[in-house]
Amino acid sequence: MTLNEAAGWLGENDGYLILTHTRPDGDTLGSAAALCSALRRAGKRAFLYPNPEVTEKFLPFVSPFFADRGFQPEHTVSVDIASPGLFPAGFEGRVELAIDHHPSNSGFAAHTVLDASRAACGEIVLTLIGLLHGGPTREEADLLFIAVSTDTGCFQYANVTENTFLSAAALARAGADTAGLSRLFFRTFSRARLALEGAVYSRLRTFRGGEIVVNIVTLDMIRQTGVTENDMDDLAALAGKLEGHQVSLTIRENENGSCRVSLRSGRRVNVSDIAKLFGGGGHAMAAGCTVKAGPEEALALLLPPIEAALDAGAGA
Repeated sequence: MTLNEAAGWLGENDGYLILTHTRPDGDTLGSAAALCSALRRAGKRAFLYPNPEVTEKFLPFVSPFFADRGFQPEHTVSVDIASPGLFPAGFEGRVELAIDHHPSNSGFAAHTVLDASRAACGEIVLTLIGLLHGGPTREEADLLFIAVSTDTGCFQYANVTENTFLSAAALARAGADTAGLSRLFFRTFSRARLALEGAVYSRLRTFRGGEIVVNIVTLDMIRQTGVTENDMDDLAALAGKLEGHQVSLTIRENENGSCRVSLRSGRRVNVSDIAKLFGGGGHAMAAGCTVKAGPEEALALLLPPIEAALDAGAGA
């Protein structure tokens, strides 16, 4: 489905429930809330599914859009969700429209708007709001700036394109609080988060002469530093700061015995291909998966395909 077709479909229907993904980040939350606001401006009944994993930092921005317990949707839309395995906890149902920028999208929805060239789903939603209304309100601009800035590491990641900067400029023109939001999401941290970062930096491990850098965040580290989920945003960026690496790997231990894995790379390795080996996916330079093993076993499973990909990339 094209963006024009999606705008037409949204205009023709009503009663929307909008989904964000598990462990929601700024892109899924900001994009979904902005779309919800735009649909309400169009006279539609629209609500966000009350994702139980939304952290304190994001909650003030999205909670005004949460559905009441008795809301019965007519149509369900997902934003920034690549597969049913990423549906929020407690949701069961069918998605009619998926709005996404992940090339690994599994095609689970009846209709899909997919643009893998966009650095953030927020860029797609900005265009969609333009089709619906001509542009965003100031509140929608704030929400979309959260989406675009957080999914690009404050415009530092390799996924940033000309369109990303054009989108940011459009949001600034619409009144987005770029300075305040950047301070909140990129320059303000709790003491616990800073303690965790210190622990991470002191324990980074490297392989293949520094081409692979590994950050393992154990449950003991989490308990000792006192971090909460509100402090855990963008942990995957920490390992990627070590000079000379080609692939960074962040392995976070879960309470259930599995590990959440985030992979980042330059252009030499497509980490989405590696994540897919373990049932995950994402982008060529940023992907993730869950490995049903402890941290050290997960590392042992992940290193061989990463090394093979580096060998293949070196010979390309």
